[in-house]
Amino acid sequence: MAITGSCHCGAVAYTLDEDPVDAISCNCSICRRKGYVLAFATPDKFRLETSREAISVYTFKNHIIRHQFCKICGCAPFGEGKGPQGPMVAINLRCADIDLDKVTITPVDGASL
Repeated sequence: MAITGSCHCGAVAYTLDEDPVDAISCNCSICRRKGYVLAFATPDKFRLETSREAISVYTFKNHIIRHQFCKICGCAPFGEGKGPQGPMVAINLRCADIDLDKVTITPVDGASL
């Protein structure tokens, strides 16, 4: 089943061709401040439905994840980068049309990495 998501103003929207059942809540410096609940997918399952012109990118530390956020409203619906198995998309489920109560959310101590 596909899910959709977007930033607050709708300038950045996507479709994910799978229904996330697992996610993480990380305590690293950016995830903690942004309140991310992240599910991971391969790029072939992710489709950006809007232009990349509304997106700004922020990277830090090892610069392996490109945190994508809307230039207009500031919401961060997804990120792209390299995971342990190769290219990945990190979906911020707080910006997705999904019932978070149906997702198993595992805490991750990213602050210690």
